[in-house]
Amino acid sequence: MRKLLVPALVVLFPSASILNAEDWLQWRGAGRANLSAETGLYTQWGEDGPPLAWMAEGLGSGYASVTVAGDHAYTSGNFADSQSALAIDTQTGKVVWKTAITEGAPKHGFEGSRTTPTIDGNRLYMVSSDGKIVCLNRESGDLLWSRDFSDWGGKMMSGWGFSESPLVDGDWVICTPGGEKGMVVALNKTSGADVWAAELPDYGDEEGVNGKGLRDGAGYASVVVSNGAGVKQYIQLVGRGLIGVRASDGKLLWRYERVANGTANIPTAIVDGDHVFTSTGYGTGSAYLKLVAAGDGVSAEEVYWLDGKEFQNKHGGMTLVDGYIYAGHGNGNGLPICVNMKTGEIAWGPERAAGSGETSLIYADGRIIMRRQDGIVILLEATPEEYREIGTFKPAYQKGKTWAHPTIANGRLYLREQDKLMCYKLKG
Repeated sequence: MRKLLVPALVVLFPSASILNAEDWLQWRGAGRANLSAETGLYTQWGEDGPPLAWMAEGLGSGYASVTVAGDHAYTSGNFADSQSALAIDTQTGKVVWKTAITEGAPKHGFEGSRTTPTIDGNRLYMVSSDGKIVCLNRESGDLLWSRDFSDWGGKMMSGWGFSESPLVDGDWVICTPGGEKGMVVALNKTSGADVWAAELPDYGDEEGVNGKGLRDGAGYASVVVSNGAGVKQYIQLVGRGLIGVRASDGKLLWRYERVANGTANIPTAIVDGDHVFTSTGYGTGSAYLKLVAAGDGVSAEEVYWLDGKEFQNKHGGMTLVDGYIYAGHGNGNGLPICVNMKTGEIAWGPERAAGSGETSLIYADGRIIMRRQDGIVILLEATPEEYREIGTFKPAYQKGKTWAHPTIANGRLYLREQDKLMCYKLKG
């Protein structure tokens, strides 16, 4: 792989309330857009990739990503006696504390935890795969409060366990129990007390576009915020499709069922003004929606639909950069692709790129870092003109299926791999 010549770039993003512009405080970062605002990166990326600063061990099994604030990184893992939250020293890679968030070994979780901790000041918020939201002191790891999803009749659409990363919005924390008494709920972030609970109607038997019946319960995505059609709302992908819930009181505003499948609805939606882009795998497809005012509420109108052969993202996630979506396409293939979000036209791809399997990714400083299921990391230019691969490298450690999404914080690239966490230097 050739060494990089990185031009000077100025990248501007909307401001966000965060501890440090270079910290990564929640799943997919500020605004859940998966866009790092850092610049001056990749100066340490040579022919064999960036230098490894350290490799942490003892994280338990898991596909959870990491969040970072200052000198601590946070993640979750499964152990023989618990599912636990962990804090790691970002300078040394040593585990600072470990706190159980389940009583005994988790009954669900598909070989590992997946909840990425949300950082809010001195607190962490997480969802266990068994269905519990917890709040921890992030310095000590002490449990401050917890709520069991059974309070709302909590339910998953399928049996791989809850995977959500909670959203902190002002004084509230938002999560998705998936139950009849609360599909999405808002809680007081300090105490865990109820604010409101959004319920869905009984939709009966519905068949998805791929012939698989739709299911009740939570999906595997995380909530995002939209102000589409002038109404603040929380958008979430659940078993019955993509829904919009009014932020002020939890009223269900709209539902778009076409994107749902009966196996697992996973990718976090992309919000852009009055529009929303959503996709799922298992042969389903993708949609571009416009949110419009409808009486005292909001409706979601389909602008276009892409079937599964054109574009489907299973669980590697999607990232919007300058009007174009970058992602992995195909159910289990994760082939790199670039899609014009407004038109649905394929700019390039799907590409038979290095590595194999599902593809997760992150944007920073004019580049896209893609991580394939076999562990291979690809660096490419974030351009719709053509697929421009700059280089690839194989990380120091890989085991099983590499599904944890990459994180960039404070000039470093974090790659979680089951029991280990690798930290690579992206700048001097």
